[in-house]
Amino acid sequence: MCKLGEIEDALDVLLSNGLSLDMISLLHCNTEYPTPMSDVNLNAMLTLKRAFGVRVGYSDHTQGIEVPIAAVAKGAEIIEKHFTLDKTMEGPDHKASLEPQELKAMVKAIRNIEQALGDGHKTVSESERKNMAIARKSIVAARSIKAGDVFTEDNITVKRPGNGISPMLWDSVLGHIATRDFEEDELITL
Repeated sequence: MCKLGEIEDALDVLLSNGLSLDMISLLHCNTEYPTPMSDVNLNAMLTLKRAFGVRVGYSDHTQGIEVPIAAVAKGAEIIEKHFTLDKTMEGPDHKASLEPQELKAMVKAIRNIEQALGDGHKTVSESERKNMAIARKSIVAARSIKAGDVFTEDNITVKRPGNGISPMLWDSVLGHIATRDFEEDELITL
């Protein structure tokens, strides 16, 4: 229930009383119980992170588990979610709270998202390494090629498997002379 300037004022109070930014986390929140999806504004959490350089999280009052999961995917390091044993109990909190099985599902989904986010480095994962030769492609004979023929766009093509010459070397293969006969679909060698 505040604007960015009010958050800045609150942070100034904390900082002027001895806290450092590394000791502070800000949780984006909407105080309507339950919060309508159209009022969640998860991107405001990112605004807090950019504006103040602190850890951010999300205090959730929506129904269900998808918004806290999305918040983690967007960078939330802390999730606050109400918990109840019975959503039909009196009071505003219970409708926006999770019952035990829902809480368990949310935590499991968040842990999956944390794993799925990875470290951000683009590499070949261990699970896909075995697929490289199968899924990648190689330069192969598009039709029978005789020794002495020149490799051209008409007699070579690209197909699986990927255990031959990479299609990335296409231009360097064009114009070479075949040193032996190749059958259709046979991997080209230089």
